[in-house]
Amino acid sequence: MEELSYYEILEVSRDADKETIKKAYRKMAKIYHPDKNPNDKDAEHRFKLCNEAYQCLSDDTQRNMYDRYGKEGLQGMGGARRSNGGFDDLGSIFEEMFSGFTGSSRRRQNPAEMDKYPLDMNVEMSISFNEAVFGCEKEIEYRYKNSCDSCKGTGAKDAKLSTCSTCKGQGQVFMKQGFMTFSQTCPACSGVGSSPAAPCQDCKGKGFSEERANITIKVPKGIDDGNRLRVSGKGNISKRGTRGDLYVTFSVIPDKHFQRDGNDVYISIPVFFTQAVTGATLNIPSLTGELELKLDIGTKDKQQFVFRKEGIDDVHGHGKGDLIAQVNITYPAKLNDEQKELLHKLQESFGIESKPHESVLDSAIEKMKSWFK
Repeated sequence: MEELSYYEILEVSRDADKETIKKAYRKMAKIYHPDKNPNDKDAEHRFKLCNEAYQCLSDDTQRNMYDRYGKEGLQGMGGARRSNGGFDDLGSIFEEMFSGFTGSSRRRQNPAEMDKYPLDMNVEMSISFNEAVFGCEKEIEYRYKNSCDSCKGTGAKDAKLSTCSTCKGQGQVFMKQGFMTFSQTCPACSGVGSSPAAPCQDCKGKGFSEERANITIKVPKGIDDGNRLRVSGKGNISKRGTRGDLYVTFSVIPDKHFQRDGNDVYISIPVFFTQAVTGATLNIPSLTGELELKLDIGTKDKQQFVFRKEGIDDVHGHGKGDLIAQVNITYPAKLNDEQKELLHKLQESFGIESKPHESVLDSAIEKMKSWFK
């Protein structure tokens, strides 16, 4: 985009008159304006280029210099510097653009029809590890909002509203910085454009009441911490009687023995060193019962053994995870004389195999001695 000429940026011919250039700029600025493209870096960049192009082409002196020498010819003029009149012209264009957003070309919703709260709502639910794994039914007690009948949800006595004096009923206020005009929600009326002439006595001006409800939901097996479940038509109620959805966000209490990672489950298995050396067979717990774990002879510390399809069912029905048993080798804290003798005899029975350090360390010791000769 940077290599395009100013005429190409605004999509006009080189012989376009000022009115054509202005119309083209208005069109492009509306497309790429930051308010219409929040967090869009490309649109923001294109919007700046449109400004730069219009500032140059709408000024006869700069345009003539640009036509003869290109952008290099503008450097001595301070780039695309404008007179105050040029900046004011841009400002008026933005005011027209914003007024178009809120004027007759786009009808603003009647404040009497607007709800004071979102219809969808969220509640938190804590469940145990096994409830998350196998699914369950849970009862929820919660409070939802219902539009006040007396004031028709406006919060005003007899539903009578007066125009907001701050924004003059537009719901937005505008701020001008240089040639740019920015809008924000009116802080006085929160964007409604009106305020109650007198507060409703039944709802104390809130426009709604809160009611209790109890429902029973079916928690699917495999639900995980942070997952949400939508319960259709159980949220807040609007002025028109339509109802939003209730979202339940789950918090799963960790288990003492099993640790979840997605649909896989890990369990730590303490193994005595003699069991690891001899390759013992152990019975270990799983999610559905006991499993037989056959250790390798000489099993290493932290070695893992995988049991396929013994994990958690995917909440969306996409298969099942694994159970991973991780070995944690333990050693005796102390030995009696008999145990020491038995271990010594065991070590001697392996011969040179029981002394793997000798071949490595002896050569290292000899090398180290040579350093001091």
